[in-house]
Amino acid sequence: MSKETIVFFSGLLLTIIPFLGIPEIWRSYAIVGLGVILIIIGYFLRRALYLTRIDYGNGERGTDSFVETTEPLFKEAEPK
Repeated sequence: MSKETIVFFSGLLLTIIPFLGIPEIWRSYAIVGLGVILIIIGYFLRRALYLTRIDYGNGERGTDSFVETTEPLFKEAEPK
């Protein structure tokens, strides 16, 4: 079962749980459990999308979050 399918069915269950007539304490546990499942799967889906976005296609990943410095910045100050 794919992650998207799990998210769909978890959302469906969250929608119908209040109307199933189950005891209040079980309903609370079910809602919290499904919420945690949705949070975890949502995190993994967003992470997979992010990693796909920064993939170069040749096995490397990269972002433009850095700038290489130039040589003059590392030279020692010349004595005057």
